[in-house]
Amino acid sequence: MDKILIHGGNQLKGEVKISGSKNSTLPILFASLLTDEPVTIKNVPSLADVDTTIGLLNFIGKKVVKKGSVVKVLPKEKYKHIAPYDLVRKMRASILIMGPLLARLKKVDVSLPGGCTIGARPIDIHLDAFKHLGANICISEGYVKTFARTGLKGTTIHFKFPSVGATENVLLSAVLAEGKTTIINAATEPEIEDLASILNKMGANITGAGTDKIAIDGVKKLKGVSHSVIPDRIEAATYMIAAAITKGHITIKNIIPEHLYSISKNLKSCGIDIKETKDAISIKYVNHIKPKSIETGVYPNFPTDVQAQWIALMCLAKGNSKITETIFENRFMHVPELQRFGANITMNGNEVLVKGVKKLSGAPVMVSDLRAGAALVLAGLAAYGKTTVSRVYHLDRGYDMLEKKLKKLGANIRRIKS
Repeated sequence: MDKILIHGGNQLKGEVKISGSKNSTLPILFASLLTDEPVTIKNVPSLADVDTTIGLLNFIGKKVVKKGSVVKVLPKEKYKHIAPYDLVRKMRASILIMGPLLARLKKVDVSLPGGCTIGARPIDIHLDAFKHLGANICISEGYVKTFARTGLKGTTIHFKFPSVGATENVLLSAVLAEGKTTIINAATEPEIEDLASILNKMGANITGAGTDKIAIDGVKKLKGVSHSVIPDRIEAATYMIAAAITKGHITIKNIIPEHLYSISKNLKSCGIDIKETKDAISIKYVNHIKPKSIETGVYPNFPTDVQAQWIALMCLAKGNSKITETIFENRFMHVPELQRFGANITMNGNEVLVKGVKKLSGAPVMVSDLRAGAALVLAGLAAYGKTTVSRVYHLDRGYDMLEKKLKKLGANIRRIKS
């Protein structure tokens, strides 16, 4: 397995362009199953999860070609209704194939999906929603087997939690259902709006995306379309914190600043200078990092996907901070690895207390999940000495050209091929 070698201590300076959103790209790729016409998707990042999704679509019955940041999805043959274990075990988002296949084929068998081990992340919200739409479900031999012999019927669905994935799966199925579907307590993330945008371009009738109440009037058929994916707000947030933790000055381009409001607000509270334009943010370290406690929450609150990176930053703050995780129950696996740098962190249930230290020292560390890996890279960039990051395949799932972008900003970083 590849490793990343970092010699820390360099201030990051310059400009970095953010890639397309991973969390938008994956459901949008699955949306291509809802039409037999060609679909072109632009601003697609080069990620392992994107490759996994393309492989799954090719297996199901599409012809998918990726050239640079453009993906073309073409009709090829009759769809298969089974998504096997070998193809879905690598990422949680594989569950999103259920919605479009159920809508098109009236049946789908999906192996229970894999992904990062950051919590149980049960799929019961997805399955309950499909039941409300008229589907029958059983779990047998590791597969979720779902069928709706007479097709899906519009209904009102109340989510017990505003799940992003479940909201996407309902959108991907209800667009071809008979009648009107209303989602109450829907997820409001920008990625939901992006998915609704391409579906509406394809001929769907969706209103309210971006709010907690979404209405979908089912249509009989969707058409091909061309669509550009929104920028990745989590990647952007990671580079914002990279500027702060290395005492640097970075301009981050190709972003939507309002998607990063909670990150900008909290960095400003830490004494970081932030200037925004229409599609860029400038991040500049000024004096010292002030401690700032945060609590993760659903959008537009502080994202759980930036919690690990924030803990890395607080390790070098001048004072104490508390980080509370409210979304996933097992998302502090990066803490023991950050302690290897000399960080002073104490865990207590869903909270960690961070006492800032004057410096971090490079260390060999191991990545447990995607965002934990980003936190370890950030700590390595700020630490004195050499850091070796192992199991970086997790990072390849969500960060496009990570080492190249950091090197361009002045980091002493390189990948060691296995």
